Amino acid sequence: MAHPVLRFIYALCGLISLVVGIVGAFLPILPTTPLVLLAAFFFSRSSPWLHRKLLNNRLMGGMIRNWQHHGAIGRRAKVSATGLMTGLFVLTAIYVPVAVLVKVLVAVVCSSVLVFIWTRPSGPPKSGEETPPERASP
Repeated sequence: MAHPVLRFIYALCGLISLVVGIVGAFLPILPTTPLVLLAAFFFSRSSPWLHRKLLNNRLMGGMIRNWQHHGAIGRRAKVSATGLMTGLFVLTAIYVPVAVLVKVLVAVVCSSVLVFIWTRPSGPPKSGEETPPERASP
């Protein structure tokens, strides 16, 4: 286990990530999923108890386990992210008076994020396919 001060910093970063991620569930500007995954990362290095609590959470636990064990993003999450990002970008592009360059930059970032999301598997490998080796626990 890491030094106690480092564990405290990891736990604090995890709590901040989790709180901001939860706020992001209600504000379209903040990305919930990456922040919750970041919180799981920090908790895995600071507090096995907090990490277990997050993994066993009814709403977020499955998503986190799916990512940690298989690097996968569920199909429903992919469709939701695509719809929200596309809709918010279109509304912003139409109604927010900013330079065209800014709109192009936002479009490139959104497109890159969506390419990343859609190139991840949607679930665990099917039986018969090679399973990636388990990651070592900290």
